[in-house]
Amino acid sequence: MATVKVKFRASRQPGRPGAVYYLVDHKKRRVQIRSEVFPMPDPWKGEEISPASRGRNGGSGDELWGPCAGVSGGSGDCCPDVDPKRGSLASGRGEHVLDYMLRLSDELDRCGRFGTARNYRRTAGSFSRFLGRDIPFSRLDERLICAYAEWLRRRNLVRNTVSFYMRVLRAVYNKAVKQHIVDQRFPFRSVYTGVDRTRKRALDERTVISLQRLDLGDDPSLALARDLFVFSYCMRGMAFVDIAFLRRDAIRNGVIAYCRHKTGQCLEVRMEPCIERIVRRYEGDCPSGPYVFPLIRSSEPGAAFREYYNALSVHNRKLKELSKLVDAGISLTSYVARHTWATVARKHRIPLAVISAGMGHTSEKTTQIYLDSLDNSVVDRANRRIIQALNL
Repeated sequence: MATVKVKFRASRQPGRPGAVYYLVDHKKRRVQIRSEVFPMPDPWKGEEISPASRGRNGGSGDELWGPCAGVSGGSGDCCPDVDPKRGSLASGRGEHVLDYMLRLSDELDRCGRFGTARNYRRTAGSFSRFLGRDIPFSRLDERLICAYAEWLRRRNLVRNTVSFYMRVLRAVYNKAVKQHIVDQRFPFRSVYTGVDRTRKRALDERTVISLQRLDLGDDPSLALARDLFVFSYCMRGMAFVDIAFLRRDAIRNGVIAYCRHKTGQCLEVRMEPCIERIVRRYEGDCPSGPYVFPLIRSSEPGAAFREYYNALSVHNRKLKELSKLVDAGISLTSYVARHTWATVARKHRIPLAVISAGMGHTSEKTTQIYLDSLDNSVVDRANRRIIQALNL
């Protein structure tokens, strides 16, 4: 004798279809089985099916009960063929892609990997809008992935953004392969998953000096954005996430020591007078908190990460205002400080290996991406000298 209960799980997004699943109890084992039925939440009461919803729209209601239709009152002798180890129907329906992605993101949150969790949820949201409903991994094939890539392109997303979604989805798929949820069929082999080199823009030294000398006493938020930009530049292009989470106890004996969030590499920077002035300026803004700058106040990791993202958004918005005040010629972002330091260092003939070490890169190849525009101009000048005689 098996007991089967039909349940409904509402979507986390209001107005989106939920999912029907079955709880099968048989010989002291309970298995949860996802169906391919995705109704709106109104026919349901709580998590269990509302009997009044059966027969709606002229139907018998069996489309909501799937393979367990005919089980009277949720129990009886009719039971689908279940694989207890996989928790799926013998027909091959197992884990569903969107549900799996959201559970992975929840697990990443618990592990403190908030950035990766956010990328998973962002990709799940995009893929959900494309699909319109959840699907089992068995449906995730090359044709579907190509259709999704084309759908993204039609939404005018640049190639790097399309590639971002493909890489995240591929990572999820590979995790499912490792967990024997799906067989490896290489559905991503026909889509682009690389990273295009984009043009890197940098300020010249004179503009950085002008930015530093701006009188912003009447606008503390703009002054903070300017100080953080200059601080990043003076700290060898320190990333904004590392600035936001920079702790007071990282400053010892005139040295700031920190580990990069992106790579985990530990860096030490001598606290030059321009750096010290900025640090001292914000000492009284958050006396009870552990951080140098007044960007993050929560001690709870998840809340702190959300505060960081909000601070980054505000910072970039303020930098755009500063761009106009100094006539930068480009729109300032938190990354411009990093590119500017690398470019100015190269102009001062600092070796590439030294620049790479200063920026915390694990490879000079990564540093070279920051310097492409500069290197091209150097090569152009050299070429002009070489062919000068031909220009007469």
